[in-house]
Amino acid sequence: MQHFTSINDVPNPDALIQRALEIKRGPNRKSSFVNRKSLVLLFFNPSLRTRLSTEKAAQNLGMNVITMNADAGWKIEFEDGTVMDGDKAEHVREAAGVISQYADVIGIRSFPTLKDRDWDYAEVVLNQFKKYATVPVVSLESATLHPLQSLADAVTIEEFKPKARPKVVLTWAPHVRALPQAVPNSFVEWMKTCDVELVVTHPPGAELAPQFVDSVQVEHDQHRAFEGADFIYAKNWSSFTDYGQIISPKENWMVTPEKMALTNNARFMHCLPVRRNVVVADAVLDDPRCLIFEQAKNREFAAQAVLEWI
Repeated sequence: MQHFTSINDVPNPDALIQRALEIKRGPNRKSSFVNRKSLVLLFFNPSLRTRLSTEKAAQNLGMNVITMNADAGWKIEFEDGTVMDGDKAEHVREAAGVISQYADVIGIRSFPTLKDRDWDYAEVVLNQFKKYATVPVVSLESATLHPLQSLADAVTIEEFKPKARPKVVLTWAPHVRALPQAVPNSFVEWMKTCDVELVVTHPPGAELAPQFVDSVQVEHDQHRAFEGADFIYAKNWSSFTDYGQIISPKENWMVTPEKMALTNNARFMHCLPVRRNVVVADAVLDDPRCLIFEQAKNREFAAQAVLEWI
């Protein structure tokens, strides 16, 4: 595994999931192959779980960790062949090259513009770092994918599944802001490789990119989708077709106890941060069957498994 930017970089996703679970049973074991190597984490956007869990994972392995908020340094130009006579002082060619002198692995976190779909889905920031860095690159979330989150989600489902092939429902939920499609895109990618019955439910107009959903069952009736589910994963995402726009359906898509009662005593999941009583009701989040903290904890073991494999 040269990089970790999507599930397509992983030769055996199930083996990586199992390795994360194995690490969880003894998370502080250090690897002689990793000890004293350096990890540079570069954040173009805010982070709580990704930053803390990846730093902790690297420390578990005995790695040196350097974390930098990208907006605290020179503004970086990502386009090749441009005349740099504006506000950007450094090109990604030099930035990636220099960071590679200090790092054995580089972690990059970037968000979409939610204005230019072609630019976002080209993954310009991530791919330019992959192109010009001379060390492996790990995605800490990109414009269209969040593989570390989805690996942790897959680990969580494997850990808590009540039967061999559980029903997993990814449900769109309301939000006051336009949010990226990265988490749902990535979650669908990973679930398609797992032995689960996957259903995606959302109102019309909230379709995900076709390359991710392709053969996945899509249900526009949220109540019907919830029936018999073992896991409910709630997440908002903005429109892909009317790119970046907030979707405001007539029905209330917030996850409530009444909707959870339609399930097979399902576990509730969300990647966090979550807006209470907008995305999901207090009673669902505070229920013992909610797995949000287990998901967050598993971010550490997912990141540790990835760094070890890299």
